[in-house]
This record gives sequence, C-alpha cells and structure tokens, in this order.
Amino acid sequence: MNAPQTVQEHSDIEAAMQAVLDTQRASYLAEGKVSAETRIDRLDRGIDVLLKYQDKVVDALNSDFSCRAREVTLLTDVAPSITPMKHARKHLRKWMKGERRPTMFPLNLLGGRSRIEYQPLGVVGVISPWNFPVNLTFSPLAGILAAGNRAMIKPSEFTPATSEIMAEMVAEAWDETEVAIFTGGPEVGAAFSGLAFDHLLFTGATSVARHIMAAASRNLVPVTLELGGKSPVFISRSADLEQALTRIMLGKTLNAGQICLAPDYLMVPEEKLHEVIEAAQKAVATMYPKLLDNPQYTSVVNERHFERLQGYLKEAEERGVKVMPLNPGNEDFSQQQGTRKIPPTLVPEPADDLKVMQEEIFGPLLPIRTYRDFEETIAFVNANPRPLAAYYFGQDAAEEEAVLTRTTSGGACVNDVIMHIMQEELPFGGVGPSGMGAYHGHEGFKTFSHAKSIYRQANANVAKLGGMLPPYNKATEKTIKMQVKK
Repeated sequence: MNAPQTVQEHSDIEAAMQAVLDTQRASYLAEGKVSAETRIDRLDRGIDVLLKYQDKVVDALNSDFSCRAREVTLLTDVAPSITPMKHARKHLRKWMKGERRPTMFPLNLLGGRSRIEYQPLGVVGVISPWNFPVNLTFSPLAGILAAGNRAMIKPSEFTPATSEIMAEMVAEAWDETEVAIFTGGPEVGAAFSGLAFDHLLFTGATSVARHIMAAASRNLVPVTLELGGKSPVFISRSADLEQALTRIMLGKTLNAGQICLAPDYLMVPEEKLHEVIEAAQKAVATMYPKLLDNPQYTSVVNERHFERLQGYLKEAEERGVKVMPLNPGNEDFSQQQGTRKIPPTLVPEPADDLKVMQEEIFGPLLPIRTYRDFEETIAFVNANPRPLAAYYFGQDAAEEEAVLTRTTSGGACVNDVIMHIMQEELPFGGVGPSGMGAYHGHEGFKTFSHAKSIYRQANANVAKLGGMLPPYNKATEKTIKMQVKK
C-alpha cells in the first residue's frame, strides 16, 4: 500500500508531471517533422529493453500476484509487447504516407487536389492497468511512437514491483522528453488524468473511466477508453462441446480469469447443461491436475479482489444456487500460504440479479445460463450493456450471423475466445460501456495521429468561374442549380 500523501506532496507530484508535460511538448515542437528513422529508433529501444528486462518482469509479476507463472508472463505480457512494436516498425513508412482523396467535380477537372496527411498529436497520456501491466503499457506505445508522439505513463499501484521495473525500463530506453513514467496511488492517477494531454488512453474499469473522462473533459482532451463488461459466450446445439469448453476454460483460467476479454458467462441449451459441465471439468483437469500447489495457476492479484470474488460466490450460495468448484486435486483452498487462489468455479443457472451476473467478474468464476430457443440468447445480450467481446461456438450459419449482426460488441470470435486481440491488424476496442475508440496496428497509428485534410486549389480563378464572387450573376445561378438538384 502507498502511504497517504500530504497536500504538499500531492502538489509537488502535480507540478512535476506538469513540468514533464511542458518539456515533452516543447521538445516535440522543436523537433518538427518526426522522421521514420527517429520513430523506428524509438521502437527499437522499446524492443531492446523488453528483451533485456524479461526475467525481471517475470519475477516482478510473480511477486505482485503472489503466484504467476513465467510462461504466462512471457506469453501475455512480454511477447505481446514486442510483437506490436516489431509490426509498427515494419509498416510505419507505409502508414506515414499521405492518402489521396477524390476532389469534387468540377474542381477536379480544373486541377484541384485533395489529400490527407497524418501528423503526430503531440504528447499522449497512458494510464495502464494491473492485470497485464507491461503489455497494456508497451503495446499502445507501439502506435504512439510509430505515429511520432511523446508519451507519459501512469501504471497501476496494484502491481508496485512491476511498476518499479517499468520505471527502470522507461528510464533506460528513452529520454524523459520522449517517454516518462509516474508511479504512485490514486492521487497521482487523479492528477495525471487532469493534465492537458493531446490524447489520453485509459485501460481499466468502467466505473473509473467515468472519472477519467470527466477529468479529461476539463481540458477537452480526446480519450480512448479500453474497458470491459460481461462478454457472453453463445454455445450452439451444433457446437463440439469438448473443443468449445477446452478453449473457453483456457480463456477463463489464463491469469485466473483476470482478463478484460475473459468469457464472462455461458449460454447453453438446457438439455446440454450437464455435458457442458462435464466438458469444463475435463478441460480443467487436463490443464491443471493440481491448482493450489501449481505455480502455473495464477493467484488473484490482491485481497480486495479476492474478497470481492468470494462475495459473489457467497451471495449465490445464500440464494440457493449450487456453485461448483473445479478442483481436480481435491485441494484445501482454505489453507493457503501467501497466495489468494480461487479454483475455476461454475455457477449454473444463477438468478439474473446476482452480482455474478450484474458485474464484470474479472476472476475464475463462470456462470452458466440455459436456453430453449437460441433467440433467447440474442434477446438477453441485447437487454444488457454492450460487452467488450462476444463469442459464438457452433456450426450453424444462421445463428452465427445472428450473433455477429444482431448483437453489438467491441469485437467477436467464432469458435474461440480472446484470440482476436492477437491479430495485430484488427482494431481492439469496446463500444458503449465497454469502451470508446480503438488501437492496434494501423488503427493504433491512426488513433494517435491527426488526419489533416489538405486541399490544393487549381491555378484557375475558381471563385469567378463558379460565380461565387459578388456581384452574383448567371454563373452563380448555374452553380446553385447544379448543386441543388436531386
């Protein structure tokens, strides 16, 4: 826990961040046009520092979570940070090229030309979360730096060891005028979100995003909000249940379900409920014969979130819902030494007003609703806030089409979960309560750039030819008639 700050300390931090913002903006303006070579150099330095510090990142995240496997950190934090930087390095010269746009008749015939040029925005703020702190800091940096910007970062206080390692990494890779990082608690975050950035990216909870957006609005700072929500899984009668539940439970147990894109609840045909439960049990037993003593099964990040998840289960049990821990080794989770593990736990047929069905779970709990007619699943999802992702398992083309066209989500997968985030050229973002804006790949470059519209006028006296110069005349009337017709 961070010690409470005095008013003076808070004022000092605010002043320090403002000073860095001013210095970065001045350096950006003095630099002028940011060359492809400079952008590539900044990306290369990011790649180099990620490779150099990967073992320290592994140790820090294992410490912050109390148990997080080396393989999980390398697969979900380190590698997905390097990949977007390499992708941006490969493609940014092409992305930087201006785009021709059609010029309206008759100006096109007279020699008028229209184009778009992509300019850096300036200084971009990044507020990153605790669940994948390295990835969700360095991955957006790929687009930010590729677009020619400077960046200021506020990582989560919930993963303090990792935040300190990232501070070392940033200081080693970049000058403070290029990328700077500020660690600390909510007070630092509140001050950071109120800075007059040229753009602000926040990844985290919807409830916090409301405060971030309000703070940013005071300076009219445009925001990209990557949030979460309750991502549904549609399981068709046509689905291969063993294959589906293997993929679903992988997504639900990876990082102990502490993933914004984790499957949040299942919708299954009522006659298939027991088969689904059996397939889930088999999948978990295959991946994790033991959980409590298995270093590959991640712990819940802190006591607050551990108690929150336990509260969901307690409420369900008090309401008469049978919860089903998937505990292949029959281990005693009440006897934990230094970890906060919760076994993957199914919650079949919960009431819709339970917290486990009302709030984003962000943990290894998985409610299962049943349906008789597939149409019920569409109606249920549409009656609730729009999720970050939707997942359909099955071979029924009409059902798949219904999910993809009649429900609205940030993204979607067919016959898998989460994997769309690994596609670097698919924009990643939410919709409505699950987020605003998107990044990744070319989309990220455009998010962190200003698309400047440029029109070059012909040498001809267009205004006179079109009758736009007073005194108005017959040419004016001809122009008007040409414009105002069906």
